[in-house]
Amino acid sequence: MAGEPQDDCLFCKIVAGHVPATIVRETKTTVAFRDINPQAPTHILVIPKVHYPNAAELAAAEPALAADVLTETKAVAEEEKLESYRVVFNTGAGAGQTVFHAHAHVLGGRGMQWPPG
Repeated sequence: MAGEPQDDCLFCKIVAGHVPATIVRETKTTVAFRDINPQAPTHILVIPKVHYPNAAELAAAEPALAADVLTETKAVAEEEKLESYRVVFNTGAGAGQTVFHAHAHVLGGRGMQWPPG
């Protein structure tokens, strides 16, 4: 059920402290941690502490929480001293989502080309 921790969700396990992660920021509603397979010199994931399968469902159910996630991407970028950075939300397997818990990727530290992919 959306909003409830899922036993089979890696990110829910990180939130609960059952799986280790290199946490760089934590708020009442979000956790930010380094990606274990970084795609840029800085690659940090920002997740809501509650479970929603993707960003679209999070935004529809809890727009204020979706805003918290986005606000934290800025805070992460500032702490990492990124002058420019990319924020990515993958929604669905066809878009590259592999963990079905809403999350934002904060990528920086190298040039980013457009279009991506």
